[in-house]
Amino acid sequence: MALNELYLRTAFCCMACDGEIAYEEVALLNKLALTEQVFGDLDIQMSINNYIESINKLGKVFLEEYLEDVRNACLDDSSSLQLVKIAIDTIEADNQVEYSEVSFFKRIRKQLSIKDEVILEAMPDKEDYLLPDVETEDIFDWSFSFQSIQLPELKA
Repeated sequence: MALNELYLRTAFCCMACDGEIAYEEVALLNKLALTEQVFGDLDIQMSINNYIESINKLGKVFLEEYLEDVRNACLDDSSSLQLVKIAIDTIEADNQVEYSEVSFFKRIRKQLSIKDEVILEAMPDKEDYLLPDVETEDIFDWSFSFQSIQLPELKA
């Protein structure tokens, strides 16, 4: 999997892991695509539509497959740091940080070899995301269904 696609899937999974996608999360995605060009030349709309179809069909399996892709990606510190930044920025985009989002981030974090010190040097105010979690299960136990994830319409 190409790095830019892994970044896009990271943003999408962090948008969808709480069961809904907020307008602000989509706006961040567009900003990352247009001004920062994080996703390269990917067809963002087509990819997101495919991800929505997959997560609505597969549910938590889609998220588990994403985590497996992160684990197998062999990212260097720079790429890992970019992935972490995308994840945290997406989680915080709607100004409502849910436990399920932080818990999902911690699952992403477990797949990366980057040291906490490197993350904290780049993002010193994000220490809460790196604290140990009380949850010990590595299996998702979501209390909602992923069968109705939809993109909100962007305001002009």
